[in-house]
Amino acid sequence: MACGKKSQLCKLIVALSAFALLCSAAQAQPQSHRPAGRPPGGPPHGRAQVPNTRERLMAMPPAARQNFQRNAERWLRMSPEERNVMRQRENLRRETIRRETEAAVRDSGLHLNPQERAQFESRYIQERRKVEQTLRQQIETERQQQLPELIRQLKKEFQIDQPTKGPATKSIESPKPKK
Repeated sequence: MACGKKSQLCKLIVALSAFALLCSAAQAQPQSHRPAGRPPGGPPHGRAQVPNTRERLMAMPPAARQNFQRNAERWLRMSPEERNVMRQRENLRRETIRRETEAAVRDSGLHLNPQERAQFESRYIQERRKVEQTLRQQIETERQQQLPELIRQLKKEFQIDQPTKGPATKSIESPKPKK
């Protein structure tokens, strides 16, 4: 029976992973323009072209795959209310990026045809992600460098604020003699 539950969980994780992967792929595409290089009129035979989700997942670096799996598991543990909050945050984030992308095109002063504009927007979003990732790494590095000093400072403050403890405290901390 436990094997069946694991199988269901795996199927759910794979399905959720596929959904999240497709959502992130859709996010990377400019919303108002068709992707560069795609012929007008859409995919042949009226069917949507769906990328092979498993291939895309396997193409991810191992760390990204693990992160993706952790996020999928976290999503599964969320209540419907928490999921709605996350969706709202993601929609807000996407809207902010969309507005800032449009502002970047406008501020560039370039006069672009729709295909060039789509390429500009796509590159802007890609490069913006790289900049944001670099900044997150820099912040984390600084945090790790500053935390030991913060801990030392707090330790010093709290040692001063605590009343002096007598030998009774030390006897509690010392190991009990063996019989």
